[in-house]
Amino acid sequence: MSSTLSGSTILMSGGSRGIGLAIAVRAARDGANVALLAKTDTPHPKLPGTVHTAVKQIEAAGGAGLAVVGDVRNDDDVARAVERTIARFGGIDVVVNNASAIDTATTTDIDMKRYDLMADINVRGAFLLSKLSIEALSRSANPHILTLSPPLNLTPYWAGKHLAYTMAKYGMSLTTLGLARELAPRGIGVNSLWPCTLIDTAAIRAMPGGERLVRAARKPEIMADAAHAVLTRDAATTTGNFFTDEQVLREAGCTDFRPYSVVAPVPGADPVRLLPDIFLSDGSDDPSGDPGPR
Repeated sequence: MSSTLSGSTILMSGGSRGIGLAIAVRAARDGANVALLAKTDTPHPKLPGTVHTAVKQIEAAGGAGLAVVGDVRNDDDVARAVERTIARFGGIDVVVNNASAIDTATTTDIDMKRYDLMADINVRGAFLLSKLSIEALSRSANPHILTLSPPLNLTPYWAGKHLAYTMAKYGMSLTTLGLARELAPRGIGVNSLWPCTLIDTAAIRAMPGGERLVRAARKPEIMADAAHAVLTRDAATTTGNFFTDEQVLREAGCTDFRPYSVVAPVPGADPVRLLPDIFLSDGSDDPSGDPGPR
């Protein structure tokens, strides 16, 4: 397969900032077309970036961009995003299920509106965008669906930690598991990708203590490079996987992850201890019982 996404068309949910935007810009550097379905028509009071500024960054990187203002929870908006992407670029080669909501409150504390928000964006949104793109993907030479969701770690630790959020993210991962099997006859590769460590995003920085947390994080570019490595593989033989960023990059020949660290390594000094992301352990490797930030 080609090692470039040049000429490919990507339809992504979200992508105004953070990991999604990094993936979009990385693809744009190859000359890809990137359509973003996002609600961010106007600036957020605390978080930088809109779907329109994201498209400007995509175009500045060498790609062609399309902003579709809409909500992944709305059937008509998702259908319109698929239709506009096909009308503008002639088809769809890649779907990236990036949009996600998070609330790590316990069962007794979670507000049901927040529960519904996570279920609708994370699970239903990923299912719907994938579903409505299948026919267009089936006409692609190398069709992929990539969902930003974790491996299905059924150790009770994570369900007990934040059940509502765990169900929402695992629902996305179940979509990967099922669609990989269902769409195999069509040659569509369906995979999930998850970071091994905390990733520096505007949302993390906006959290209490966020500026301290991101010093133990990696840049979003590690996920962008990992996604690029997955999406340039042969879709027919790359499906049903729950990849981590480190795994994919090692397989691509990367052996030094230090350039992805937010804090540059200092010669002779101890390296900064990176915070692991959630869902990748059973909690037993941390004396506090909490493997990492939420």
